[in-house]
Amino acid sequence: MKKEFDKRKITKVAIAWVAIIVAIYLVVLVVNILRKPTDTFVIEKGKIYQEEFAEGYIIRSEALINIGNAENGLVAIKAEGDKVGKGEAVYRYCVENEDEINDKIKSVDEQIQENLNNDEDYFSADIKLINTQIDAKLDNLYESDNLQKIKQEKNDINTYLNKKIKIRAEDSNNATLKKLVNERDNYEKQLNEKSTYIQAENSGVVSYRVDGLEESLKNDDLSYLNEEYLKNLDLETGKIIASSTDSGKIVDNFKCNIVCILDSDEAKECKEGKSIKIRLQNSQEISAKIIQKVEQPSGKEMIVFEIIDDVVELMKYRKISFDVIWWSDSGLKIPNSAIKYEGDFAYVIRNRAGLKEKILIKVLRSNDKYSIVENYTYAELKEAGYDMSTLSGRKTISVYDQVEN
Repeated sequence: MKKEFDKRKITKVAIAWVAIIVAIYLVVLVVNILRKPTDTFVIEKGKIYQEEFAEGYIIRSEALINIGNAENGLVAIKAEGDKVGKGEAVYRYCVENEDEINDKIKSVDEQIQENLNNDEDYFSADIKLINTQIDAKLDNLYESDNLQKIKQEKNDINTYLNKKIKIRAEDSNNATLKKLVNERDNYEKQLNEKSTYIQAENSGVVSYRVDGLEESLKNDDLSYLNEEYLKNLDLETGKIIASSTDSGKIVDNFKCNIVCILDSDEAKECKEGKSIKIRLQNSQEISAKIIQKVEQPSGKEMIVFEIIDDVVELMKYRKISFDVIWWSDSGLKIPNSAIKYEGDFAYVIRNRAGLKEKILIKVLRSNDKYSIVENYTYAELKEAGYDMSTLSGRKTISVYDQVEN
């Protein structure tokens, strides 16, 4: 019995010692991992960029609308961002007694409403179409945060409502209703006949965001631009130009220029005519072309980019921040820290389930952190003068392989 007890005791002690040893091993392992994390990277397909942050000034072809004498006020006919053709009306001058006429129209509208029967009992294909158009305008109202656009949508809704009233009056036996509708038409006719209009002198997009730089920042001749001139504009980056109630302009919606001052190696080495990409604040990448490059007294480069995308979206800004993407490349992407060199040849250490092998790679392009690489062919290695006797079998890397630092 005693022997059996001693045997059990020895077994418990042995188990305890084993547990202690395992615990010590795990603690040491964790400490080593914390002290030096495992430098293993999984190869993936990806994209790398060489990019540079920039702040740029937007230069557009924009013509101020000549308002002239607007003693009685103005009514904007077009909304912000609307396209217009040459000779198309943009503003209407208010007539001398416009407020009086509008008050009469309002009074007539109230009387018309009193004489209208319930529309639910009246149906026609024309009314159904108008209701559909009104619903579409209401949807636009809910989605818009543009005050000028909201005013335009409300005016359109009023126009549709007036059409409904006319259709209802024409099909009605109510003589009073017909008389009121005709009276309203006469008042509107007075407004239209007495009004004069301001027309667009050229085609483009209407904007009421006027900042006073329209006559200064011209893109037909860029010789006036330099680093000091831009700095003296003292503009806030990303600030939205406020809308004006008494002035507007027609903007070329096909292209605009962005001028910036850069000091990178890429900026110094680039050439006029080069096409690149820029990334706007909304993260969209758009094409840009370098149309002018001038070295400044500071040693920096003034570069003018021409863009044809997002021109209307940029109308609300005069100065923006963006990223200049000098180049981008895609393929097998690995960290630069995993790449080693043997003479002129680059290689990585591939780790497959603990089996480590040296794999020669061809580095196609690198930025500060990552490289795009591909495998050499035997022919390429031989042509490059590599000692082929050191190669044993065809070894390549692929997606999901692990490489070590």
